[in-house]
Amino acid sequence: MPNAKYDVLGIGNAIVDVLASADDGFLNERGLEKGAMQLLDADAAERLYGEMGPGVEASGGSAANTIAGLASLGGATAFVGKVKRDQLGEIFKHDIQALGVHFETPMAEDGPSTARCLILVTPDAQRTMNTYLGACTTLSPDDVVADDVRNAAVTYLEGYLWDPPAAKDAFRKATTIAHEAGRKVALTLSDAFCVERYREEFQDLVENGVDILFANESEICSLYEVQRFDDALQHVRGKSTLAALTRSEKGSVVVSGDEVHVIDPDRVDRPVDTTGAGDQYAAGFLFGYTRGFDLARCGALGGMAAAEVISHYGARPETKLAELAKTKGLV
Repeated sequence: MPNAKYDVLGIGNAIVDVLASADDGFLNERGLEKGAMQLLDADAAERLYGEMGPGVEASGGSAANTIAGLASLGGATAFVGKVKRDQLGEIFKHDIQALGVHFETPMAEDGPSTARCLILVTPDAQRTMNTYLGACTTLSPDDVVADDVRNAAVTYLEGYLWDPPAAKDAFRKATTIAHEAGRKVALTLSDAFCVERYREEFQDLVENGVDILFANESEICSLYEVQRFDDALQHVRGKSTLAALTRSEKGSVVVSGDEVHVIDPDRVDRPVDTTGAGDQYAAGFLFGYTRGFDLARCGALGGMAAAEVISHYGARPETKLAELAKTKGLV
């Protein structure tokens, strides 16, 4: 897209992930629903962290993971997210800036510590996320730099931002600035339970607030309170919002008005960890979108990026996605 300094500006929770293996019994003993995300307070987070097995720390957060994927593809990116000036906050800042991402959100000097997500990965590659939002809850409209939004072809927002009131205001500010500048706004629904909390507001956003919607099968079904994906698809068809809907091993479906593209999955011999699959799908899709690729090609890039990330532990690419895309003839 012309005259854009950044392909995508992401606004989301700045989180450091801690990943560890666990079995179903560990989840059941603690009342954790496999494959879902729950929010923890500081005490619960410390308790669960102490009970987990050996873990691997890596910077994360849904929108931040997408921005990392875009950077791996060679996209020009920026990110807005709140961390505290503590050990995990310094890790997050170093990691995202090392990718070449513009990240200048001021660190909090006091208040809650930097957010962390305790991710339990079961042998079937499902991830159960337990998140302490910490400093993320202090993200405010003041952290949104208007010029950065105006200079981004797409501003990408994660649904989890709808939980903290100040972050919701930051979300609305960014949306207004982007649209006034003639830019696009993308939203990922993030989690089916997040959709349940804010269904009517998210439905309004899809109708009136965002240009591009990302959702997986359970999220889009939750949004429209239906059991079948095909029924949810009928709610999406004909709308002005472009929707990219992921279906795990079934691939994805991209809908623009009455135009529907069914995208085959990029197969993985043995999925290891599904953490970040949707985030990387959005990265691949938006990389293609900001370069004017057709929607089927955008979806194929998304599937490629998702397949790479589920082939190993962690929510960010280990293989340079730009090189992988060239190998597959997608760029």
